Amino acid sequence: MKKFRKIMSACFVTALCSAALTGCGSSGGSTTSSTAANTTAAPATTTAAASTEAAKTDAQTTAAPATTAAQADTTAGGGNASGKKIKVGIINNDPNESGYRTANVNDLKNAFDQAPFETQYAYSLKNDEQIKNAQKFIQDEVDYLLLSAADTAGWDTVLKDAQQNGIKVILFDRTIDADESLYEASIVSDMDKEGETAVNWLKSQNLEKYEVIHLQGVMGSAAQKGRSKALDDTAKELGWNIVAQQTAEWSAEKAQQIVQSQIDAGKKFNVIYAENDDMAKGAVAALDKANISHGVDGDVVIIGFDCNKWALKELKAGKWNYDGQCNPFQSSYLKDVINKLENGEKIEPKKIIMEEKGFDAKTITDEDVEKYGIGN
Repeated sequence: MKKFRKIMSACFVTALCSAALTGCGSSGGSTTSSTAANTTAAPATTTAAASTEAAKTDAQTTAAPATTAAQADTTAGGGNASGKKIKVGIINNDPNESGYRTANVNDLKNAFDQAPFETQYAYSLKNDEQIKNAQKFIQDEVDYLLLSAADTAGWDTVLKDAQQNGIKVILFDRTIDADESLYEASIVSDMDKEGETAVNWLKSQNLEKYEVIHLQGVMGSAAQKGRSKALDDTAKELGWNIVAQQTAEWSAEKAQQIVQSQIDAGKKFNVIYAENDDMAKGAVAALDKANISHGVDGDVVIIGFDCNKWALKELKAGKWNYDGQCNPFQSSYLKDVINKLENGEKIEPKKIIMEEKGFDAKTITDEDVEKYGIGN
């Protein structure tokens, strides 16, 4: 029966992959890589998940260089003391998406490129390519599928197929629209809360008027939905004027172009709400080019998200006004969940929320920059 199920699953995968290729053509938005056996075993996590700060320090000091979307690399992984390997497939977004994503990828590689894990990676910002790669990992019979979805929708078939093949799915970084019975755990940021915290801070500034340029992330992603919803709801409730609302797809260059176009059109605005640090950086570049002041005591309030160290330095210098934290260091939580599942334990609660906060230019300290800043 098991053999028949695998044959049928393989047929289904072949058909689905063919359909996906027809739909996205020759797009090169994804790449995969795998890990080989390692002769030096590292101890598995056996206690509750390590603190965010410990995970961050470990990732920043020893993480391997990020793999770009155009590269595939081979690194070490392999057997534990009993000789058992744990096969893991990790579906993630493009490492070059942002400083946040680079830190996230490095953190995962640092954790899973060692015994007892044998790990394959696939990167893409396109949901259909991620789905295709997930089906490949299922066909490869991984033990665990770790998923940071580019879009919240469209994952039911993949999750059901994984479950039927005895593969455990763990979400990280981003939520998806699927029944909780289809995955083991969800280790994520509360994107809705991130947006609410930022917008509540903005309300507290009591500006005479609110004329906002809203730079959105990749549409449909959990980060975009959560951070956009808070602003949309408040603008509607309080009558704020959204001067422009457009996706810059996490890109500094695209954000700069959008803000420049608003300046060239003579639009009046006093707030830029950028859904990540890179887009805030691009927006500021456009303001600087037009000699428009920004930040503390400036004409335009600057809001970003992610807490890259360089962004927090801009905040501390008073060039920005607010930056919302999004914690990329999830590997210790993932390893702890896998360890518990390997021991036959049930994960309760299924949804594990990363601890996060927001920072104000007027109160942030050098210690905050060093402690919470991502990267160098």
